[in-house]
Amino acid sequence: MPSISVDGIQCTFEGKTSLLQAALDGGVEIPHYCYHPGLPVVASCRICLAEVSQPNPRNDNKLELIPKLVPTCQTPAVDGAVVHLRSPKSVANQKSVMEMLLINHPLDCPVCDQAGECSLQDYSYRYGNSQSRFVEAKLKQPKKDVGPNILLYSDRCIMCSRCVRFTREVSGTHELGIFGRGSSEQIDVFPGRALDNELAGNVVDICPVGALLDKDFLMTMRVWNLTRTASIDGITASGDNLSVETNEGKVYRFKPRTNMDVNRWWTSDEIRYGWKFVHSEERFAKPMRRTHGVLEACDWEQAYRTTRKRLGEGDGDLLAIISPMLPSEEAYLLGRLALKLAPAAKLAIGPVPVDGEDKSFPGGYTVVAEKAPNARGVRRALERLVDADDVLDAAAAEDLLGSGSVGRVLLTGNYPSAWATPRLRSVLQKSEAFTVLIDTLPSGLTERDEVDVLLPGCTWLEKEGSFENHRHRMQSFEAALAPREGARPEGRIALELLGLLDGEKAARYDAQKVRAEMGGAFLDEVHGPEGDAVLTSDVEYVAL
Repeated sequence: MPSISVDGIQCTFEGKTSLLQAALDGGVEIPHYCYHPGLPVVASCRICLAEVSQPNPRNDNKLELIPKLVPTCQTPAVDGAVVHLRSPKSVANQKSVMEMLLINHPLDCPVCDQAGECSLQDYSYRYGNSQSRFVEAKLKQPKKDVGPNILLYSDRCIMCSRCVRFTREVSGTHELGIFGRGSSEQIDVFPGRALDNELAGNVVDICPVGALLDKDFLMTMRVWNLTRTASIDGITASGDNLSVETNEGKVYRFKPRTNMDVNRWWTSDEIRYGWKFVHSEERFAKPMRRTHGVLEACDWEQAYRTTRKRLGEGDGDLLAIISPMLPSEEAYLLGRLALKLAPAAKLAIGPVPVDGEDKSFPGGYTVVAEKAPNARGVRRALERLVDADDVLDAAAAEDLLGSGSVGRVLLTGNYPSAWATPRLRSVLQKSEAFTVLIDTLPSGLTERDEVDVLLPGCTWLEKEGSFENHRHRMQSFEAALAPREGARPEGRIALELLGLLDGEKAARYDAQKVRAEMGGAFLDEVHGPEGDAVLTSDVEYVAL
């Protein structure tokens, strides 16, 4: 396999790539601002310039030094090439570029949201001068409100043009442009237009400094206090890989994790800002059961006893409607519970919301119309318990309820907003079936007479499991938060009820063990979170 050497570290590569990308893929850092693997190369920031030696085919492939510094982001990687990143000329260029970028950059680090993850801050320490020679007054530029979710602090901008290229090449919406010349050059929106598209939040992620800021995150938490958890989109069927950033039990922001097979480097604003319901004050926080026609709070033991007795011994068929918002592992356990309560129980998938049609963007990202993360995974899980033809969809489940044969219902919600369809509410009420609902938020069912026992569940951020996206890719995720006080994950609820039925102590919920029990594709086709390796060179730094 071809390889290059960067300060003594060998980096292998395949196909056509640049020196910079080959180094990054090998875990070696070459400083860069304007370069992003998902954007066209412009080679404008110049900090990635380095001395490079390459084999010369006209001279028996002997290594020859290219006579000038070359932009590693734009120079093709050649087998045997050597990048001298710490040579005196390369270091002098890095220091000069950093000095130029810092001339008018304000000393905002103590109040800047980007502090702690800022390339300018990091590179100033690693590659810059320790002292400034600039004595003139810094050029001040205005702060701008450029969109519903984004602010632009122009005086922090280093003109890398990442955001401009994103709106041109990835979102295709062209809101941002470069205006002015020389020291007056700045990023701005076109007159009369706002930075308002389905992917707009990504410009904050790719900004290497604190010029583009998220209004939602502005001055709320220092990034070094955040805990990052690998997760998956739990709002739509996209399967976007996400980093959930929390502190002391509170979510502060979502950021996309790179996965070239799913969302690449991006995510939609719908997903980025769609987690607010997790902290809703309306979340159910205690079990309830209907007494004398009124839902009243009770403890978990009372709720479990009523559930076991009425679902296990009641009249009529048992119908379990499993929400497509739940992980596959929990769907499987709830299916097991239903069949334990009634061996002839019917298993169904809950309503799958769809909003319009899928929308594709020039950069390859697609906003998925299906607003449920795991309809395919829930079906696959239930098919491990019964024949595929016996797994009902939501419409068939409603028809069955309307037939009058169902006397007991195990119903799960967990949707971010009201989800119960008018027909479902109507047939539930007319059937007079005893209904146990596991849900997180009010859905209209609890306000009327359709529910007899309410068990407060947990959102996907409070549990582990796996989702199967609209392209049938199964991906696991971890819990980012502890369960809301008073609520319990659906997997735990299922295991505790199964333990109650068996007269044994409930098993502890472990998604990996459940997948092993499920077998089939769940055993060897579930993709876990991907990590990045970082290497550092032991080559001695050259002091100038």
